[in-house]
Amino acid sequence: MMSRKNTPRVARKRRHARVRAKVQGTATRPRLCVFRSLNHIYAQVIDDSQGHTLTAASTLDLREKAEVNGKTKTAVAQMVGTLVAQGALEKGISDVIFDRGGYKYHGRVKALAEAARQAGLRF
Repeated sequence: MMSRKNTPRVARKRRHARVRAKVQGTATRPRLCVFRSLNHIYAQVIDDSQGHTLTAASTLDLREKAEVNGKTKTAVAQMVGTLVAQGALEKGISDVIFDRGGYKYHGRVKALAEAARQAGLRF
């Protein structure tokens, strides 16, 4: 029997599973889910009761825009937070549950969350 290495990725998956056991998005209060890679950050607003993504935003959406060039990853994460909040508000969603995805509430994840709050999302 093989034992699984406790790599950072496996540890994050375990933390995320613990968070997901408690956090459930509904139609009235969907889940704002964050995924962070080395170069990009992704955010989705998900209705878990139907299994649908209601709106999403990422650094890939901002790639064409010239204002991203020369900015730090944290500044770009703030832009993504604002973008996902605008998309949610357009669909009539103002309350969400924040799912940090097993990451610490720090740095880019925190910047995205704070920007989404500034743009009008409540969580």
